[in-house]
Amino acid sequence: MSQVDDNPQPEASSQIEQPAAASSIAVPTSDIARQRRRIADLEEKLQVLESGHAVKQRETNYFMSQGRAIRQMVTLYDSVEDLINENDRRCDIEGDDDDVTFDQNRLQTGYIVLNNVLSWFHRKASDMEYEDYMHMLKKLRQGADGARGDDTSKLKPLVPDWVNHEWKPDPPVNPKDKHCRGFTNDACDRLLCPTELDWNNPIVRAGIRDRIDGHIVTEMSWPAFLYAGYTADPNNLEEGLFKSKLLVQAFKAIFTSPSSAKEVAGDGDGANIIENNRCAKKDVLGKKVKTHVAQIIKMHKVSPRSIAYVSCQVSVDDDFDYIQFWCNIVDFFEHPPGRIAQRNVDRLLTWWTRKVFGTSCREELSDAAKAHMSVNALAMQRARLDDALFDSE
Repeated sequence: MSQVDDNPQPEASSQIEQPAAASSIAVPTSDIARQRRRIADLEEKLQVLESGHAVKQRETNYFMSQGRAIRQMVTLYDSVEDLINENDRRCDIEGDDDDVTFDQNRLQTGYIVLNNVLSWFHRKASDMEYEDYMHMLKKLRQGADGARGDDTSKLKPLVPDWVNHEWKPDPPVNPKDKHCRGFTNDACDRLLCPTELDWNNPIVRAGIRDRIDGHIVTEMSWPAFLYAGYTADPNNLEEGLFKSKLLVQAFKAIFTSPSSAKEVAGDGDGANIIENNRCAKKDVLGKKVKTHVAQIIKMHKVSPRSIAYVSCQVSVDDDFDYIQFWCNIVDFFEHPPGRIAQRNVDRLLTWWTRKVFGTSCREELSDAAKAHMSVNALAMQRARLDDALFDSE
């Protein structure tokens, strides 16, 4: 027998058993313990997923909440995309755009107002990925349209109640029946009647209801409900415009609560919004009440576009072109023809702010006024003393 035969090589079966020998170094662990650790690992992964979903949901809720101000303060009908596109168009133009239209100017002003209302929007929209950007726009739009629907529902029972209380029509306006509103009701007719027509004339009343040429109510007329006392001076149509009690009531019902709409007498001189807000935080039983819309959207002043929004909400005639009506009101405020008209607009907006928010006008303090207040005056005096000492040395 050869030497090779005397020293046989290990059989293949012994090599196959090596992995089994290697696995034997594992420390025996019960099935229950291993399963418990697997469950803990899965729960941790699930928690991470749920945390991400919660963050996304909070962000979605935030966008919808912020979007509620868009229809109320920025634009009644344009999409946010329209405003962005107009701003982008202007960024792409080299030099002055001599052919810009009123509509384009209105859109661009809307984009500026949007960024004043939502101060974070421009930066965030510029930094976001496209899918997140489109998601944000969708939620802003949902919030905007939802707020408009809520405001319409809020005013639906209130306006008839105010009209019934003011005019006492017989039969009274029924808030649940839309067919008894508009030009089918004498009290509503009177308020919706164009100021250039005399509602007391029976021929005019019949002409409006029958839609006879010369008596058709369109967005090119200022309705009586916009005027103080619900009447206009044909020789001075600006006098009293946008100062009606009904309009102020509707504005306050939307932005500062329906209960505040009961207090519209005077010009705001006797009211202090800080004190009003402090009292409004609790009801008569001492319970806390919800924050009103103006606080949520950080509205401190009445703006032209918020007046236009409320004016469209009050008007209820189905044949009315609300889009053009809104544009007419916005253009009245934002495009005055001269310095006197601009001064009148500024005074009107100041009147509105005091009417709605009272005498607390902290936001309106000019830099010059702040400089003369004692805190700033003392700081400047101390600085001057320090400078004088430094010069003497």
